[in-house]
Amino acid sequence: MSPFSQQGGNVHPTQTWLQRAWSNAYLLMVLTTLMWGCNAVASRLAVDNISPMMLTSLRWVAVCAIMPWLLRDQLRAHWPVLCAHWRLIALLGALGFTGFNTLMYLAAYSTSAINIGILQGSIPVFVLIGAFLAYKTRITLMQGIGVAVTLLGVAVTASRGDIHVLTAFRFVPGDLLMIAACVLYAGFTVGVRKRPAVPGLVFFTAMAGCACIASLPLLATEIALGRSYIPTPQGWLILAFTVIFPSIVSQLSFMRAIELIGPGRAGVFVNLVPVFAPILAVLIIGEPFGLYHGLALVLVLGGIFIAERLGR
Repeated sequence: MSPFSQQGGNVHPTQTWLQRAWSNAYLLMVLTTLMWGCNAVASRLAVDNISPMMLTSLRWVAVCAIMPWLLRDQLRAHWPVLCAHWRLIALLGALGFTGFNTLMYLAAYSTSAINIGILQGSIPVFVLIGAFLAYKTRITLMQGIGVAVTLLGVAVTASRGDIHVLTAFRFVPGDLLMIAACVLYAGFTVGVRKRPAVPGLVFFTAMAGCACIASLPLLATEIALGRSYIPTPQGWLILAFTVIFPSIVSQLSFMRAIELIGPGRAGVFVNLVPVFAPILAVLIIGEPFGLYHGLALVLVLGGIFIAERLGR
């Protein structure tokens, strides 16, 4: 029975609450970005509990075991359109899903969840740069200033606030991997502009299938190199969490929010990810929050505000 079904014309109070929540775009976007922030913490908890390629690959295998079945009728109806754009879908799935998550999970072995979360705040400015390179989208003076301020925040994060690290280019590998992951996801975001005219969840499911296929050679390589292992009980719980919440539930809530208020207004909430991730890292893992973290967070979010709001 549907959770929104009615009996005798009466709606159960819990069902009414669910209906109200499903119609509240702002609540949905806060929950979405909270789940994405949790993913940064999950990447750190995964260390020594489940290997990076195992987590990436099994995550998309599980998604592909669920979503195609739920959307089987829509996938069948839109199959010709998906096939006509399979190269774009495959590229986006490999970059935005497999590539981004693989690099993030690898980064967690040598950097903190706080840094992973703050560095994700750089994605909007990389998107701005990517749109300029791909589509010659004009960058205004204020947007340029915003890009510079955000990149300064990235530099503060990667250098741990130490100017000597910047001058000697002695960065922690995990921070560099996370910056590379953000560049990949920015490329994914820019490429999504050319997406075929199919429902959002159908498009997501198609990309998830391509991400799954792209992740299998990486898992095979990890196994061949002897770096893979059977996940611990905590590793299986982390895998279940990433499948259910960051992969599926967040996509459902994100797409629903876009339906309610449009992509532009929904996209502003993505800036909450670098806010939620550090808070969760401190509360759940007990990571120390340094002064340079606060400075970097202000610079990253301030740069985004300048570029996205004042730059318009």
